[in-house]
Amino acid sequence: MSAAVHKRAAECLGAGRDGYLRGTQYDWGVRRGMASMLAGAALVASGCGSDPEPATPAACLDGAEAYVEALRAAPDEVALDGVPIGDCLTDEQSAGQIADVGEAMLATTKRLNDEAREGPLGDAPVRLGYLVGVVEARAEQTGGIHQDLALNVESAATFIPGDEVLPGGFQQRYEEGLAAGRESV
Repeated sequence: MSAAVHKRAAECLGAGRDGYLRGTQYDWGVRRGMASMLAGAALVASGCGSDPEPATPAACLDGAEAYVEALRAAPDEVALDGVPIGDCLTDEQSAGQIADVGEAMLATTKRLNDEAREGPLGDAPVRLGYLVGVVEARAEQTGGIHQDLALNVESAATFIPGDEVLPGGFQQRYEEGLAAGRESV
């Protein structure tokens, strides 16, 4: 930096024309207090000293295959390594955690939708409904942070391409799973 820049900086800090800092003891105390306050604000803004974010259970991050396998238990209680799938959607969950869990749940939903359309009177519609029920029920309990996920899962679950029509039994099986999923939360 040039001498002029150093001189201007020194003047801003209270130095006289000769470059020596001047000021009363009060001025120095205020400056030190302001510096401490600014440093504290920077630490808070950067997350230092804050509590860690609530953890998503590790089993919830195992991917779609783990969800598909666990949902074989539907309409009975469904758990991933002992963790009910509703517990994968926690209060105050970070956006990254929601995205990770949501990606697995959405991939599971799409796979179960395919299976349900191939076998509309089998177990896939029950599993599909169960997952939708759990996600919708948890979205209502977590202050809305999972609402988009619930909408996406429900939309993927009820997707029917083209002019395809499903037999009436599909809807009955789907609703059976939906009710069981909502009750499990």
